[in-house]
Amino acid sequence: MRWTVDEKKLRYMEYLHRETAVRHHTNTEDMYQYDLLRIGDMRAVEEGVRMFSSDLPGHVSDDPLRNYKYLFVASITLASRSAIAGGMDAERAYNISDLYILKMDTLQSVDEVKALHADMFAFYTKEMAALDKARVYSKPVVLCLDYIYSHLHEPIRAADLAAQTGLNRSYLSTLFKKETGVSVSEYILSKRIEAAQNMLKFSEDPVADISAILAFSSQSHFIRVFKAHTGYTPREYRNKFFRLVPEKGKDAK
Repeated sequence: MRWTVDEKKLRYMEYLHRETAVRHHTNTEDMYQYDLLRIGDMRAVEEGVRMFSSDLPGHVSDDPLRNYKYLFVASITLASRSAIAGGMDAERAYNISDLYILKMDTLQSVDEVKALHADMFAFYTKEMAALDKARVYSKPVVLCLDYIYSHLHEPIRAADLAAQTGLNRSYLSTLFKKETGVSVSEYILSKRIEAAQNMLKFSEDPVADISAILAFSSQSHFIRVFKAHTGYTPREYRNKFFRLVPEKGKDAK
């Protein structure tokens, strides 16, 4: 049976809100924070915190924690769409959103949800600020970057990238380093480490699983490379930057 909004209840709610001077944020008030986020203006974080903690965020559940979790989902939906409108890759924006929502689902207090909301706003805004500083690459390099981003979960060979661009491996390697400043292998490794950092922050996946998912040759190799790039072992990194994630089993040290 299809559920529909009860018009009488809707009108009664509107009446109560008028009588008690309760209102929602106006669209202009609400969208200002997302407009700042879209252009990479760090004032978005302060505005996002202010709006999320105001007396007018919305009432969608009688349970305070559940209410803020619902509001968080609504907010990150708008944040991700704003980021996409500002030029962020859609898949990246959605993946960021999914990871934050998964994290939010584990939280046990309103204060934790508010803190994560501030972190989410900061993350998206910094990403948008970085986009403005990004260099414009040639088509072959862009094709390589897209391929690498989509295939971090499997071995990536120079021949695969050459096939994507139609260039020979030697010339492509020279072009890639000239435009990005790093070799293809260095870039791939940096992106795998970046992905691993996000997984350690926003998921409960064991280190062994993260290593396998990101196509490292072995768990010990992953730990060694991760520490060389970040200064932390994977477990140390998770403990420092994602303290609220309950451990599953025994992570690698």
